[in-house]
Amino acid sequence: MPAPENTRALVWFRRDLRDHDHAPLAAALANAATVYCAFVFDTDILDHLPDSQDRRVEFILGSLRELAAALQARGGELIVRHGRASEEIPALAGQLGVDTVYAGRDYEPAAKRRDAEVATALHEQGRRLVLLRDQVIFDGDAVLTQAGRPYTVFTPYKNAWLKRLTVVDYACADSSQGRLSSPPPELAEPLPTLADLGFVATDLAELGISPGMSGAQALWQAFRAGRMARYAQLRDFPAIKGVSYLSVHLRFGTLSLRELVREAVAQSGSPGADTWLSELIWRDFYFMILDRFPQVAERAFKPEYDAITWDDWPEGLAAWQQGRTGYPLVDAAMRQLLHSGWMHNRLRMVVASFLCKDLGIDWRHGEAWFARQLNDFDLAANNGGWQWAASSGCDAQPWFRIFNPVTQSEKFDAEGRFIRRYVPELARVPDKYLHAPWQLARRDQEALGVIIGRDYPAPIIDHAVAREKTLARYAVVKKGENNAPES
Repeated sequence: MPAPENTRALVWFRRDLRDHDHAPLAAALANAATVYCAFVFDTDILDHLPDSQDRRVEFILGSLRELAAALQARGGELIVRHGRASEEIPALAGQLGVDTVYAGRDYEPAAKRRDAEVATALHEQGRRLVLLRDQVIFDGDAVLTQAGRPYTVFTPYKNAWLKRLTVVDYACADSSQGRLSSPPPELAEPLPTLADLGFVATDLAELGISPGMSGAQALWQAFRAGRMARYAQLRDFPAIKGVSYLSVHLRFGTLSLRELVREAVAQSGSPGADTWLSELIWRDFYFMILDRFPQVAERAFKPEYDAITWDDWPEGLAAWQQGRTGYPLVDAAMRQLLHSGWMHNRLRMVVASFLCKDLGIDWRHGEAWFARQLNDFDLAANNGGWQWAASSGCDAQPWFRIFNPVTQSEKFDAEGRFIRRYVPELARVPDKYLHAPWQLARRDQEALGVIIGRDYPAPIIDHAVAREKTLARYAVVKKGENNAPES
């Protein structure tokens, strides 16, 4: 049944920059005769970015260009504002005379506060804000323990998630039906430039990162048609093209999570597809944790871990940030991050463990550095990953499990292909010594033209010594576990 002729809606795009399989857009088209679309460059976010050269802003702008063109092809127009979203959206709703604003539900504490402000302002105008589940498969009370509480251990959560899953949960939210509307001319403005927003161009194109729905689909189709089947075998090796590279597109919603789950379910029984689906469930899990336990954004999930005394070591932190620790795999990973704004997931675990459990530096410093550098930065996943590495989070690795950066290197980059790409000063070092180049005899270093301590840093810390210090550091949370060997 068509919507009443006089009903109007505004779809507020946020981290869902696509026009297909879009729950808020589908709901608006189903319930309103006139549907407008808007995006706000929120100064509450932009004004806190540390650098005017931010790939994420350029990615968003590029994605908005494509979204705007798609909406125009359907008779609509994307209204873009630059200001405080908590003020811009209620003002725009009033100017357009809409009854309802539709948006995807967000789970970050600041976003939830913003949405509460918008809902209040709209209510005072006689309008309403409708938030719909769109960036996860399950949220709220959909997946709870038998006691009616949120899960805090992943595997039981995953089992319950899979048991709860039906075709309806990942069915396409059909947002392709219905015509969109253009706003009055006085409310329409051209898409801003980076300069208009106070930002400058980055190396996004040089890095081969294509924003928008087309960029997402190109990566997705390449992965689903070939690499998904081998994902379980290849995903841990950074020198191999084994992962999807979709994280930034998932972050900004240029493709639908439901589409990914549909394909994973369709290929169910394949180790690659099942492992891929498990990773998508981890994503839901961390969103749920942030939503239900918002204190994790600032404190340890396990309160007793806030009693740990971390080292104040600015020089160690700087060496880690710049990829100058003397541990080749750690340094290669950190340089990859600096160069591209991306890091392989296996390496995220390795460098996080190294910061917390080798250098003895508070995980929050690492979390903040990743938040600054990652193109795909997402508070839920970033916080979850860092607390996992620091053993302070839900279902984290045991506190006595400490990644050995040398054995991790030997296992996951045995031939040194990844290391040599990002640490070229070690290019001539034989595989045998590449993972611990300080073990080379001085005469061999001279022959190779790489003197440890001059051409490449000596290890900033001895891993064996650091391990013992970490075991002592974590004694404040020890609960009787026996020390386990390194991984």
